[in-house]
Amino acid sequence: MANRSEAKFLNGTERKFYQFKLVLLGEYSAGKSSLALRFVKGQFHDDEESTIGAAFFTQTICLDDSTVRFQVWDTAGQEKYHSVAPLYYRGAQAAIVVYDITNQDTFGRAKTWVKELQRLALPNIVIALAGNKTDLANKRMVEHDEAQGYAEENGLLFMETSAKTAINVNNMFLAIAKKLQKNEQVIGAGTTGNDRRLVESEGQQKAPGKCCK
Repeated sequence: MANRSEAKFLNGTERKFYQFKLVLLGEYSAGKSSLALRFVKGQFHDDEESTIGAAFFTQTICLDDSTVRFQVWDTAGQEKYHSVAPLYYRGAQAAIVVYDITNQDTFGRAKTWVKELQRLALPNIVIALAGNKTDLANKRMVEHDEAQGYAEENGLLFMETSAKTAINVNNMFLAIAKKLQKNEQVIGAGTTGNDRRLVESEGQQKAPGKCCK
């Protein structure tokens, strides 16, 4: 589908509508599905089942002068599904790599995902590193400064989150939306890949606290 841009006037103000593909990657125990559920539906379930293959969601965030609609792919973290992961991050404009702050192994696995994205994903992909489960900070195994230093070295957005308490979940997606919008403005609409497009959409669910007027 050809790239296109559309503008709409709301209350006398012109707004642009962006649509981006975003993929969640990480170990199956890191809480990717819980983060997606918290962002899309504002919910958390202690007994959330592991994703099989991948799950798909959509959610919309409103910025000052534009609306960003995310197509969210939550991928399975089990090793047996690794071979199909490229099907979901191919063409993605953004990725959130999730690790569990109470499990050092998940942080190591997150680094592997980052390297893979840097090699195989779109060259201008926005990658965010999410240290999940901050509600279990008393069991922390991955220090904040260690993860932040790694993120800075690799040009990643970084936040520690809690799907259970909602800490920084919306903030993380908002930061990604702002970064993607900035990239569009710098590079120019229609020049950043066949899967990126600006769309006009109505009646979409808005992220909590990010409503368009």
